[in-house]
Amino acid sequence: MDIEYGEHVAAGFAAGDEDCVAVVYRRWRPLVHALARRSLGDEREAEDVTQQVFLAAWHGRSGYRPGPGGLGAWLTGITRHKVADALAARTRRARAAEAAVRLSAQARPDPVPGPERAVERVVVLEELARLPSAQQRVLRLAFYADLTQSQIADRTGLPLGTVKSHMRRALRLLRQSLEPGLPQRLPQALPRPTR
Repeated sequence: MDIEYGEHVAAGFAAGDEDCVAVVYRRWRPLVHALARRSLGDEREAEDVTQQVFLAAWHGRSGYRPGPGGLGAWLTGITRHKVADALAARTRRARAAEAAVRLSAQARPDPVPGPERAVERVVVLEELARLPSAQQRVLRLAFYADLTQSQIADRTGLPLGTVKSHMRRALRLLRQSLEPGLPQRLPQALPRPTR
C-alpha cells in the first residue's frame, strides 16, 4: 500500500467511509489478531479481542490523528489495551473460581434441609425466571449443566465475549434482586460479577 493511498484510506476511515473501513479491516485484521493470539495464547479470546479492537477503533475514529506508524500503530496501541483488559479479566475469573472452590470446600450442607432453604430456592428460581432468556440460558448451562463459559459458547454458537457478558449481567441482576430479601448467607454464596 503506497503512502498516499494509505493516507487516503486512513482519512476515509476517520470520516466513517464504509469502503475505507473495509479496507482497514482487511489490511490490519491479521496483525491485530496475531498480536492478540500471541499475547493471550487462546484462539477464541484472540478473536474476541480482535472484534473489540475494531469496534473501539470505529467508535474512536474521530480521535485518530496521523502520526508515526500511521493507522497500524494506532490499531496496535488499541490492541495492547484490549489484550491487557482481557488478561485482567482472566485473572479476575481465576480468582473468582479459586474463591468459589474455597467457599464450597468450607460449606457444610445442612443436615436436614429446613423450610428456610426451600423458600430460598423458590425465591432464587423466581428471580432466575425474570432474567432475559439469553442470560437465563447461559446461567442454566453454567450451573445446572456445569459447563464452562467456553463450552457454553461452543454449545450455543455465541461468541465467548457474549457468553461472559450475559453471565456477568445475569449475576449482577440476581445479586441486586436477591440481596435485600434473603438471609445473609445466600447472597454471599452468589459470586460477584467481574467487571
